[in-house]
This record gives sequence, C-alpha cells and structure tokens, in this order.
Amino acid sequence: MIGRAILPEIGELVQKRDFATLKEIFEEWHPSELADAVADLHENERAIVFRLLPKEKAAETFEYLELDIQKSLLKALGHEEVGVILNEMSPDDRTAFLQELPGPIVKQLIDVLSPSERSVARTLLGYPAESVCRLMIPEYISVPRDWTVKEVLDHVRTHAKEIESLDFIYVTDQNGKLIDDIRMRDFLVASLDSQVSELMDESFVHLTAADTQEKAVQVFKKYDRAALPVINNDGFLLGVVTIDDVLDVVEQIDTKDIQKFGGLEALDYPYVKTPLLEMVKKRAGWLVVLFLGEMLTATAMGYFEDEIAKAVVLALFVPLIISSGGNSGSQAATLIIRAMALHEITLKDWWLVMRREIFSGLMLGIVLGSIGFLRIAIWSAFTNLYGAHWALVAMTVGFSLIGVVVWGTLSGSMLPFFLRRMGFDPAASSAPFVATLVDVTGLIIYFTFAAMILRGTLL
Repeated sequence: MIGRAILPEIGELVQKRDFATLKEIFEEWHPSELADAVADLHENERAIVFRLLPKEKAAETFEYLELDIQKSLLKALGHEEVGVILNEMSPDDRTAFLQELPGPIVKQLIDVLSPSERSVARTLLGYPAESVCRLMIPEYISVPRDWTVKEVLDHVRTHAKEIESLDFIYVTDQNGKLIDDIRMRDFLVASLDSQVSELMDESFVHLTAADTQEKAVQVFKKYDRAALPVINNDGFLLGVVTIDDVLDVVEQIDTKDIQKFGGLEALDYPYVKTPLLEMVKKRAGWLVVLFLGEMLTATAMGYFEDEIAKAVVLALFVPLIISSGGNSGSQAATLIIRAMALHEITLKDWWLVMRREIFSGLMLGIVLGSIGFLRIAIWSAFTNLYGAHWALVAMTVGFSLIGVVVWGTLSGSMLPFFLRRMGFDPAASSAPFVATLVDVTGLIIYFTFAAMILRGTLL
C-alpha cells in the first residue's frame, strides 16, 4: 500500500504544517489508506488532515474509520465541516453511523444536513434496525420502457456522479413501479436506436421493505448479485442495496455466531472496545451454567464410587472417555450449525442427519475404541499396571469409547435441531455445552459397560 509505506512521515508533516506536501501525498491515496493514516494520528492532528481533503474524499475516508474515531473527529471539526462530511456520505453508511449515536446527537447532526439529505436520513432511520431498508441507497438510475438506449446512456452520463452503483438500470412505469432491471453491459453492447423494452425480459430479483438484513444476505448469495432493488408491498421502487453493505452484515452475523458457539453472549462492540465489566457479564452466564453442569459429573463419579474403589484402574480412563465424547459432539454440532446457517439442511432433514451421524459416530467410535484397546494391550506386554484382567479392561474401554462417541455425535447433531424447533438460536448449542452434556452421560455409559464386562472379576 502506498500510504502505509510512508505513514511515519505524515505526523511529522502535520506538526511542521507542511500542508502543500500533505495535499500532494493524499491525492494518490485511496480513502481506505487515508483512514489508516488518520487512525494513527493524534486526535488534534486528525482534524487538520480532514480539512486538507476535498469534501468528497473526506466523506469517503470518514466512512472507513472506526466508530469511536468518527465520534471524536466530529467533535474536533467545526459545525460547517461536519455538515459537509455528512452531506457527502453515502446514505447507507451515514445511517449506519447515526444509528450508533444517542438520540439528541442524532437530531443535531440531522439538522446540519441539506433539506434533501435530511429527508433521506429521516426516512432510512425510520425503518426497523434489522430492516434491509437501513442498508438501502435511495439514489439509483431508473428509466421508462419507451426510451432508446442512447437516451439511457445520456441520462447515465448526466447523473453517474450521484449514483453509487451503476451495475443495473431499473425500468419503472409512470408511477414508479419496478417492472424490470437490466445490466449496464446490455446497454453498452446494444444498438443506440434500440428501445429499453427490447432489452427487457420482465424477470427480476428484488428485496422487499419487510425483509431482514439476514434475508438480504441469502438472496445476494443465491443470485450472485452486486446490487438488488428494494420495493414496497405495491411494487414501487424504494432504493438499492449494494454488496459492500451486505458483506458487513455477513461479518456481523458470523462474528455473533462464533461468539455464541464459543460459550458466551454475542458482544455488542469489538473486543478491544468492550468494557471489562461488560465482557465479564457476557461470559459469566454461560460459565456458571457450564460449571453447574460439570458438577453433575462429580455427582456421577460419586454414584460409581464403589466400582472405582474396587477397580481403581477404571479411574485412569475417565478423562479419555469423556473428552472423546465431548470432542465428537463438538464436531457434530459445528457441522450441523454451519449447514443450517448455509441453508444446506432444514428442520425436516433431522431424520437424515440422525442416520448419517449414527453411522458416522459408530465408525469413529470403532476407530478410537480400537486404538484404546491396542494401547492397553501393548502397555500390558511391558507392565502389570492393568493387572491380570487387562483384556477385560481393554474391552471395557473399547466398547465405552464406541458408545460415548456415538452418543456424543448424536447429541451434538440433534441439539441444534431441538433448539431451532423451540425457536432458539442453534448457535447457542455451543461446543462447551455439548461437551458438558456428554461428560455426564459419558460416565454413565463407561461405568455401565464396566459393570457388564468386569462383573465377577474386578467388580
């Protein structure tokens, strides 16, 4: 990156007030590079840099900054400068920024917008927080069906600077109702005398105002689009959602799911921005639940106290047994939750998944059980650790591993279906939760096999 290569010089140039050199440097930089440079400067120096930028580039750079830097920068800039930046920002990015601020501050910032941008901002902020309309850009190119290709291209040249996405041209009737969308490349290769109606197939993909942002992610993925129109219930075109904003939603969704799967509540802010007490609060709930669950393991151990006293060697394999079950359960839960997130499977597929996981668990259990059996057999050739009945101990461990792995795989795969059926987030069936569940039941399976196989010998 050009900017990062000479970044250490920026602070020095700001301190020396060498604004001419700074302007020359910033002319060649992409807004994302400028945002990196601004983030590394002192708060007072950031405002100086922004005053040197052309208004359009300043707005684009502002969109790439972290939220806390955006807030501090607005405090450092003057009233008019704030108005320039907010007016030049794309409506979707401006909405994402404003919705993170307290109500009184939002009202003040909306007041510095131009009348047209103020109307757009109020409209977008009026939609529900998770609505796809919060991502919408109200500027787009729409044309009537009776225009020629030449008229469309002339119209695009006139308004191109005001539009963020030119991938599609939208065809609307006289009332503003969407009737088709046509790729820009189709206009570029068509005859100038052709009419828009000749390029239409009246088949188009769209989002509705009632759609959630998660629904938008699914539609973008399914149809591999760079932009999609948003219509209301009557079919009128409201705006356009672009892929860059959808990718931000994907990142947020994946981050929350990963955090939930790790056994904590999803964080509301980035890790380094989350207050310590808030972090503890988010993590404590699940840890307490898991701790109480693990206490059942101690209870189960106490229930089999007599068996352990008679055959102390059984205690050696307790960590091996319960960890194998927990690991297999965590694997299964991860696979199923991800498949659900990608819509590869639905609730009606539970029977198919159960059958696959039973056979998978059985084969995996045989692999681990065989290794466990061989381990004891080999060790018994060199030591008397497992006693004269080592073969029975080996069989106990082997069969227990098969049973525990099958149960862990089955539990890990079915729990997400159960949670989804009950209306909960499947990601909440985190790996720690599955492992805790299998720990307790794994002990029961282990000592049940021990009671059957070792009765009359060690027990």
